[in-house]
Amino acid sequence: MVKEPTLFIDLNALAHNYRALRQQLYADTKFLAVVKASSYGHAPGPVAQKLVDLGVDYFGVAYALEGAELRAAGISTPILLLHPMAAHFEQILAYNLEPSLYSVSLMRQWIDFLESKNITDYPVHLKFNSGLNRLGMNFEEITEVVSAILGTNSLRICSVFSHLGASDDPNAEEFTRDQITRYDSFYETFTEKMRDKNPLFNNPWRHLCNTSGVLNYPEAQYNMVRCGIGLYGYGNDPKYDRLLRPVAQLKAPILQIHQVSAGQSVGYNHGFIAQKPTVIASLPLGHADGLHRIFGKENGCVWIHDQPAPILGNVCMDMLMVDVTNIPCEAGDTAVIFDQQHGAQDFAEGAGTISYELLTGLSKRIRRSIVP
Repeated sequence: MVKEPTLFIDLNALAHNYRALRQQLYADTKFLAVVKASSYGHAPGPVAQKLVDLGVDYFGVAYALEGAELRAAGISTPILLLHPMAAHFEQILAYNLEPSLYSVSLMRQWIDFLESKNITDYPVHLKFNSGLNRLGMNFEEITEVVSAILGTNSLRICSVFSHLGASDDPNAEEFTRDQITRYDSFYETFTEKMRDKNPLFNNPWRHLCNTSGVLNYPEAQYNMVRCGIGLYGYGNDPKYDRLLRPVAQLKAPILQIHQVSAGQSVGYNHGFIAQKPTVIASLPLGHADGLHRIFGKENGCVWIHDQPAPILGNVCMDMLMVDVTNIPCEAGDTAVIFDQQHGAQDFAEGAGTISYELLTGLSKRIRRSIVP
């Protein structure tokens, strides 16, 4: 029984998932744990510390603030900053974050910034656009990239990487393999041009695979992989989900029970009109907590005493109402939004979305409880 909305975070499940993914890798392949977006809505400090204890090699975050939070939590493991912005250069430096240089313009700005502070040999990572067309340098820019690197002593190129766009989709295998080929070509051309100018240039690491890449394209794991959603218990495929354990369980108490007569409505704008006498339970979770309106009107379903209770009407800012007509329950009983038996992916799919969006959208006003 819970007294308030609580997200339980099972660190033993996290350890299980880390080991399950590690088993898919070669012994010398490095493991980067993606802990952006508050470790996918979980709890970045405890999650990161557990991963450090397990032996993770690197962390990945989206923005500088996230890296700063890890450092404040005592994390000293290298952190790859995936989406740096020039406005955050001072913060990147202060917290020893390693930026992804995804454009020639950003690279030149970073070089100018480092040179203005007489900083040399700062670790960076080059990102190539292999087909996702989001961030990354293009093949045609290699000569310019090489020239910029050779013109300064401020950079140390740790890795060259890219990002797969559909590694979870079996219907997109041709696209994914084309991405791998494009990435190989970029890396080989870049390193050849660097060695032509500097025979002592050491080849940087390579990394391309996300969770689904690790599971579906293990031959493309190169020197390091970047795993996010798999660490939290989801493999984007039922056959892989069975290898993993959901880390988070979201539960909330029933606040009140209402008897609704036929013809009466429930919630804002008459989102549900009872066709027969209906019993509803009100739960203290709403779209301000990350359970958005798309889960209303029976698109979402919670579990009370192991029985499904569909969400009725429109989800409110702080509240949602569920149908408990056939479920004996009372105020104070616990509703399960998702857990290890009824996963976040199942809840998300009912509304046509994905576990990523659901988990990362959970607000900070939901209490986090760490299960050691």
